[in-house]
Amino acid sequence: MYELFKDLGAWLVSGDRWTGPDGIGHRLVEHLQYSLLATVIAAAIALPVGLLIGHTGRGAFIAINLSSFGRALPTVGLVVLVFLASGLSMWPVYIALVALAVPSIVTNTYAGMTAVDPEVRDAARGQGMRAHQVLLQVELPLALPLIMTGLRLALIQVVATATIAAYVSFGGLGRYVFDGLAQRDLVQVLGGAALVAVVAVVLDLALAGLQRALFRHRPAKQA
Repeated sequence: MYELFKDLGAWLVSGDRWTGPDGIGHRLVEHLQYSLLATVIAAAIALPVGLLIGHTGRGAFIAINLSSFGRALPTVGLVVLVFLASGLSMWPVYIALVALAVPSIVTNTYAGMTAVDPEVRDAARGQGMRAHQVLLQVELPLALPLIMTGLRLALIQVVATATIAAYVSFGGLGRYVFDGLAQRDLVQVLGGAALVAVVAVVLDLALAGLQRALFRHRPAKQA
């Protein structure tokens, strides 16, 4: 075991391993590109849906059932299915990653909206605010902490799952995992997995820091 971790350390710090089109730097950029783009697309889809459901109270079953759907989604199976339908492209990967991220964002956005005190809504309406003003100026700011939590969860899930890009012959850090498995190179497999884990932790810590910075002046019960 000691030798394995020693070899893993040597693999990670090797100068040659960080340069070139197959280097860690290049694969890291690819992985971040896949993950961030998929999360942004998912947020653009899921945030309006979650806000609408939470604001109107209609379609709550969608937000509730999406959570179970996200856990049961066979990501690799979806990639293969879309791959067979669309051919060799990144579309299968992005579709699978977006489908994975949407449930977390929708359910947390809905939860944040329903957690807003009804008396606060009524007070806003009593001051003459229209429906869209109540949504954007009252409900959304109060729901934002839970919305941010949903975005964090979605991003971490996507980062961990973006390794599937290598399954259909594209790049990212998953390339080390799949190539290592094909070559029976355990060090390379562990190296790829460790890099994915580190990226996920760093991004989560960065978003957690941003969340604390945004809401540091709020009362503890709302943060």
